[in-house]
Amino acid sequence: MPSALAQYESFLVAHVSTISSLESSLRSITWILPGRFKDAELASEALSAVLNVMSMYHDTLLARVAQTDPKYKPLLPSSAHTRYTRAWCEKDARYKWAARALELIRFTELLVEMGLRRKVSRKTRWRGIVFLEIVKALLRLVLLRITRRPLLSPPIPEREFDPENAPAGSDTSSPTLAPSSPPSSVLSTPDHLKNNHIPLPPHPLLTPPPPAHSPVPVEEFLLPKALTTASVKAPTSLVKPLSSPKEWLSEVIYHLRPLVYAIMLSSGRKDNKPLMTALAMELLALNLRRVPSQSASLERSEYARRDRDIIWYLLRGSIWDNWTRPKLESFANRTAQTPLIGVFSALLKDWIPLIDEYYYCACLSPRLLRGSARLAF
Repeated sequence: MPSALAQYESFLVAHVSTISSLESSLRSITWILPGRFKDAELASEALSAVLNVMSMYHDTLLARVAQTDPKYKPLLPSSAHTRYTRAWCEKDARYKWAARALELIRFTELLVEMGLRRKVSRKTRWRGIVFLEIVKALLRLVLLRITRRPLLSPPIPEREFDPENAPAGSDTSSPTLAPSSPPSSVLSTPDHLKNNHIPLPPHPLLTPPPPAHSPVPVEEFLLPKALTTASVKAPTSLVKPLSSPKEWLSEVIYHLRPLVYAIMLSSGRKDNKPLMTALAMELLALNLRRVPSQSASLERSEYARRDRDIIWYLLRGSIWDNWTRPKLESFANRTAQTPLIGVFSALLKDWIPLIDEYYYCACLSPRLLRGSARLAF
């Protein structure tokens, strides 16, 4: 087994670009599967969950290769998010495993709900959903206790390994394997194929005119290349610790919000109280949280993401039933025969029933975590 795993790691590193393209292609297929055949949404979500879990494993392996291979030279420095989350993963093993467990649950929760809906009663299904939310809330609080800082999402480093910069074939080996062969030398151009002619001087008509404006000042050229305060800070200092009970209360309320919402829905309530309670907790956490400084770019981006995620309340409760769904259905019906847009309308019609039937399809779609956008909760 270790040998097979090592061979797979070696194959992955040697074919990074091909595997990344394959992941992207398969992830695109998961968007068009629902509605195509019986239980198509289950097959689509199973494929999406497998891809997300495999991508997380690939990210871990490629990050290890990028750190251990001296030939890998990144063109750009790592992002602040990657530096921060990677530093905590290396500093505290509890953080690393809690963060990975949290991401693993988020990748598979919709698949688990689909399986429960087909095998057990509604009451048992909601018990399973509440159990998942309890585990997620505990993991978030553990991460909050370890870092004593606002929790970033995702809590693990994201992939920054550029396939085009990966050493080719035999030049890169798996971290678990010894190099199979020495790197081959670069072949030089034979002398008889070299161009020994002296180039002609440029013709005045083919020479571009000199720039009309003055050259860029040295200060403007060097300023974007200068190091910022975030570049020289220790990675774990990129986010300031929580310093007051008000800040702690804001984070706790924000991370307990999904659990409270799921518990209230599991009781079978049909009124607006669960939605209004979750929205009130969201706004309360927003008002209690601190205002980050201009230099705290990582914390500011996290808070901006949380603010943008409020829009996903349009897919919940009475807002979805009475406003969002009728608007989407009307749009899909009007554009069904329109070229190109009709394809999007057909996909929209296939996805609307899933939002009605599944809690996690309206609260979090794991396929979006490695895609374009993401839903709150």
